[in-house]
Amino acid sequence: MRRLFPVTDETTTSASGGGVGRGEGAPGASGGPGGPPGGNLVDREGSLADREGSLADQEGSPAAREGSPAEREQALADREWTLAELSAAYAYPEPPADGPTVPYLRGNMVSTLDGAAQHDGRSQGISSAADMRIFGTLRGLADVVVVGAETVRQEGYRPARARDDFAAAREAAGQGPAPAIAVVTASLDLDFSLPLFTSPLVPTLVLTGASAAPDRVAAAEKAGARVVIAGDGVGVDPARAVRALGELGHTRLLTEGGPRLLGQMIAAGVLDELCLTVSPLLTAGDAQRIAGGPSVAVPQRFALVSLLTEEGFLFGRYQRT
Repeated sequence: MRRLFPVTDETTTSASGGGVGRGEGAPGASGGPGGPPGGNLVDREGSLADREGSLADQEGSPAAREGSPAEREQALADREWTLAELSAAYAYPEPPADGPTVPYLRGNMVSTLDGAAQHDGRSQGISSAADMRIFGTLRGLADVVVVGAETVRQEGYRPARARDDFAAAREAAGQGPAPAIAVVTASLDLDFSLPLFTSPLVPTLVLTGASAAPDRVAAAEKAGARVVIAGDGVGVDPARAVRALGELGHTRLLTEGGPRLLGQMIAAGVLDELCLTVSPLLTAGDAQRIAGGPSVAVPQRFALVSLLTEEGFLFGRYQRT
């Protein structure tokens, strides 16, 4: 993985030497190069631990030890980054030294060159192994993963799993062993017998409105989910949802979509950052974009923080200005 754009000082010194699957409508996220194995996001998240760090020993290779400083820099930059380097490059901003810590919402999506967030209803075909590594890293850094109900229904979402690679860092940050999953739903039309509700490491959250059907709320609570009211009517107010998660102690927020949910968050002005993978593919057709719904009155400006590349894929990190 190479660094194209100067990253911020959040990235460690060694790093410089060194769809809708995330949204509604597809049962995949990021996969492997040339067509990854199938399965949903959480299934494939578990395989990351087997791959991460596999090329870290290349830092000690002859190419990295010999040659001019520029050649050594290039050799280090071209290798696959370690998990520690990716975690540093994608670290959440430090909270203010004084004053309350406010929630910070990050989105993670993938798009083709012509703007498609999926191909044949899935995002895995427009993705890559490096994208999956970043996907897993973003989950490992988050307090909570916010997803739309349609994503849960179509992908059979399961709880996020604890990963040894992140255990020490999460404990030091005061985080649980894995991020909680927060499902945004107006109808609560969900299968509460799924492991997502019955056997998570940390209780799954259900974000809904005050007018949600009482029997569905009761069913969610009986399954072990924690119902959080984040709207006065049937639906969820994105700004209120962010505040509610913050009040529960979740300040490092990550949304994996889908496009409808991401569009609502953009329209509400609560998205602080977008991690966007640009896939070097053209699909044409009428596939969804990464964000849907009504347009905003004035386009929101985001600044490029860092840009990484591997095998033609671009991994951009953009923050709200």
